[in-house]
Amino acid sequence: MRYISTRGRSPALTFCDILLGGLAPDGGLYLPERYPQVTRAELDAWRSLPYAELAFAILSKFADDIPPADLKAICDRTYTAETYRFSRHCAPASDITPATRLEDGLVLLELSNGPTLAFKDMAMQLLGNLFEYVLDKRGESINILGATSGDTGSAAEYAMRGKHNVRVFMLSPNGLMSPFQRAQMYSLADANIFNIAVTGMFDDAQDVVKAVSNDAAFKARHKIGAVNSINWGRVAAQVIYYFKGYFAATQSNDEQVSFAVPSGNFGNICAGHIARMMGLPVAQLVLATNENDVLDEFFRTGVYRPRGTAETSVTSSPSMDISKASNFERFVFDLVGRDPAVIRDLWGKVESGGAFDLSRTPCWADVARFGFVSGSSTHADRLATIAQAWRQYGKMIDPHTADGLKVALAHRQPGVPMLVLETAQPAKFEATIEEALGRRAERPGELEGIEALPQRVDVLPPDTDTIKRYIVERL
Repeated sequence: MRYISTRGRSPALTFCDILLGGLAPDGGLYLPERYPQVTRAELDAWRSLPYAELAFAILSKFADDIPPADLKAICDRTYTAETYRFSRHCAPASDITPATRLEDGLVLLELSNGPTLAFKDMAMQLLGNLFEYVLDKRGESINILGATSGDTGSAAEYAMRGKHNVRVFMLSPNGLMSPFQRAQMYSLADANIFNIAVTGMFDDAQDVVKAVSNDAAFKARHKIGAVNSINWGRVAAQVIYYFKGYFAATQSNDEQVSFAVPSGNFGNICAGHIARMMGLPVAQLVLATNENDVLDEFFRTGVYRPRGTAETSVTSSPSMDISKASNFERFVFDLVGRDPAVIRDLWGKVESGGAFDLSRTPCWADVARFGFVSGSSTHADRLATIAQAWRQYGKMIDPHTADGLKVALAHRQPGVPMLVLETAQPAKFEATIEEALGRRAERPGELEGIEALPQRVDVLPPDTDTIKRYIVERL
């Protein structure tokens, strides 16, 4: 399996070659030269597999440069009941992504049972073990630079803490995450973890990460890597739970399902797109945004118009307060027939502060063929949906999952199960839960009082040169 850049000016590389680097040297994102196909016989064989074995089967199609015995050991070490132990579902401990039936044809897929109570753990724990494996094999070290709107940061830090040959520099928007999210990150005392709160929005932090990644000389000299969803390893890992969710919601492989996905950076739903391209029987990919509805606007109108910082709303589903969706380039690459010249033109407009409109191009008709529909949610919507889920289903959900459920209910099709992908446990967003339900969200006992722990963070402007100096001074 070889990987190419969406912008067409970087050489094709193997999985391990692209794992540590993030963006391609030409500024594009890596994708397989062609998507591996899953046969009906494989679907039949995979239906009853536990998560670690399913992960090995799927990742074997993407990481064929890792010896099978080594890849299986990594999967077995990653996907354990001990790591994903925070389930609120009365499922066997070995079921790390339990599916909760809300009503006939409506299923909540729990993905937030890992150490940071967010779906990001599903991929990040694997990425931590893959990084350590590849670095040890090559005798190298890496300095990870990432940006987070809330959950990626803590998931990355918990996956990488204490890993030898790895340092993490994580940028987050100062004061804009929930107190729980900030505490998870800033309370870590590990010597290889550095937290930087930038005085701006998530998009400002993400722009700095991209700017540093595009400085090839700096990146090579200081061994800069990435764990944001621009990293292909994370997207590949997320493909796994789409298959697991499909098996949980169906009785046979003759059925179709739809997935509703709260979307900020497009990484999670991009994995669903790839699962569908591999042959998973997916009817619809339902994209849900909050008030920052750039992606919903695109799927409704064909116009992709990222907002500036001043136009980006601060909302009660803060992990989705994003207006420049990094992974969206991967989908558009497929949409325009994998033509890198078109991608260079479109993202040239975006990177100069502009927009693009595909509604009058031949490829626009293919959006339906790829199964995408969309919708958005407001603060009032998510409060009402949280209350509805508690009242009607006895299920407490976080604000982002509420955005997904709200949009899912508008796109249900008769006879097609709808799976809503859970993004986080409600304990991470206590203020919104209390506003919606008048009660406090429960949290695992070992995380009680986390907000009172000493915190370690440096506040800096979202300036590329300032961040570069900070990194160099700490190497």
